[in-house]
Amino acid sequence: MKKYLWMALVAGALLSCQKKGAPESAPANVANNQQLATLFDQYWDQNARFFPLEATAQGDNRYNHLLPNDNTRAFRDSLQQYYQQYLDQLHHFERQDLNANDQISYDIFEYEMETRLEGLKLNTWMIPFQQFWGLPLTMGQLGSGTGNQPFKTTQDYENWLGRVQGFTVWADSAIANFRKGLQTGVVLPKPLVVKMIPQMQSMVVTDPTQSLFYGPIQNFPAEVPAADRQRLTEAYRQAIATQLVPTYQKLAQFLQQEYLPKARTSTGISEVPGGKDLYTYYVKYWTTTNQSPNDIYKTGQQEVKRIQGEMLKVKEQVGFKGNMEQFFTYLRNNPRFTPFKTPEEVLNAFRSIQAKIEPNLAKMFGRTPKTPFEIRQTEAFRAASASAEYNQGSPDGSRPGIFYVPILDATQFATTSGMESLFLHEAIPGHHYQISLQQENEQLPKFRRFSWYGAYGEGWALYTESLGKELGLYTDPYQYMGALGDEMHRAVRLVVDVGMHTKGMTREEAIQYMLANMAISEEGAIAEIERYMAIPGQALSYKIGQLKIRELRDKYQKDLGEQFKLAAFHDEFLKDGTMPLSLVEKKMDAWAKQQKQ
Repeated sequence: MKKYLWMALVAGALLSCQKKGAPESAPANVANNQQLATLFDQYWDQNARFFPLEATAQGDNRYNHLLPNDNTRAFRDSLQQYYQQYLDQLHHFERQDLNANDQISYDIFEYEMETRLEGLKLNTWMIPFQQFWGLPLTMGQLGSGTGNQPFKTTQDYENWLGRVQGFTVWADSAIANFRKGLQTGVVLPKPLVVKMIPQMQSMVVTDPTQSLFYGPIQNFPAEVPAADRQRLTEAYRQAIATQLVPTYQKLAQFLQQEYLPKARTSTGISEVPGGKDLYTYYVKYWTTTNQSPNDIYKTGQQEVKRIQGEMLKVKEQVGFKGNMEQFFTYLRNNPRFTPFKTPEEVLNAFRSIQAKIEPNLAKMFGRTPKTPFEIRQTEAFRAASASAEYNQGSPDGSRPGIFYVPILDATQFATTSGMESLFLHEAIPGHHYQISLQQENEQLPKFRRFSWYGAYGEGWALYTESLGKELGLYTDPYQYMGALGDEMHRAVRLVVDVGMHTKGMTREEAIQYMLANMAISEEGAIAEIERYMAIPGQALSYKIGQLKIRELRDKYQKDLGEQFKLAAFHDEFLKDGTMPLSLVEKKMDAWAKQQKQ
């Protein structure tokens, strides 16, 4: 799942929600508090100006020409004032006098403001981007004409030129911040910097018409009058030649000549100044729990062991005679598992998975999204370092939700890579259902309609992988093995992420641990491990969230017996949008109590 998450890297340590009262303590029959709703609206309107790229992603096109420089001290100071001001205003309301929905909003908003304020104390601004996330990559997605940035009218085309100007300023500040990091020891590991350099170089062209950013000019819509096209074509050539190419060139040269020689040889974030506290913060941020890194590490080891037992059963079911390592090699290398010849064949295989689950979805969900959905191949410029991912649609349905699949070589795309579980997770009923239903719910204040908590969102998506058999998938033992592989992947993450960032596990040891427990290529394992090095703690959110959802489902099935309806459980879980796990548990407990009545 891709959000504009450099914002999340600025945002902060998630504080415990345990002190909050449960939603069911709300007074009965109380109307929505209009003053509170106004406060949330004002907050959201200001947020769009601070983070216009997020506004664009949400279909709010008022600021499509803006690209603020979030690398500056002034920007961070203004954010600090903004969050503190709204937190203070929130505290003027008496929480116990609000209705249940407003209490949930109060709790989430307080959590969010405290979180972001905490995050602004951190030194993550010294690492403005890395090989996995960041503005230089996002610019390519937006400016190619295939992403969130609209290119439908003359004004849309002019808006993008405004963002190009903002990017040149942003890049100079990014370099200045990287240099501060070099002085203080807050630097990226060397293998990550090695990956970033070709990403920047790939944007450098001598002929503007060969640039990724020329795409919108080659695809003028009918709405752009012929009279404007010549002027815009020249403006885009100029912008590519005099702004974009020199900016990417400057970033590439800086990384190559100045940053790479001083990049660190250590693996974990604990090796940078303040790194231990930073990782504790990231664990809270991404899991929305107070679980210690060590507890998460032990959970990971237990889950790895459990899933190994399930994999052993599949190996025996298909009659494979060798050991587990040999079975992984067989799954990786047997040509029967790489039947595709073209990218379109890969995409069609995913479309057939969608068709297969369609009849069973109605039994498991009372509410389904209106937002359209598409399956697309990931753009070539970022495919080499991209994972399969979901990009959300716009709430009005004008832009579909998109499941992106990177296909570098269709003949090497393996069916045993867990295609069925991948589709459930990234597409339907995983991210597409959860995000679309949340965005479409106009009863929620906008800060909730467009919020994201990894433990909830990624936890939900991983939980939906476990619905495969109920949805008519995993009938082929090799596909089920792929699903187990995907679950193992998330369990392994708990071990290697905590291991690298707190226990001295090296990049190489983490890669070997992954290869020993999964049917993954060495290239795939390297990309994954380097991702966890780049964004510490993020990989923990999936498994921690999934385990909580499964725990709640099992608890209510046991407590409610025949009164338990799976579709009702799913609908209730999704209807209020993402929130920290401690809040969702209180909300679901209140729901279960109502079911009994």
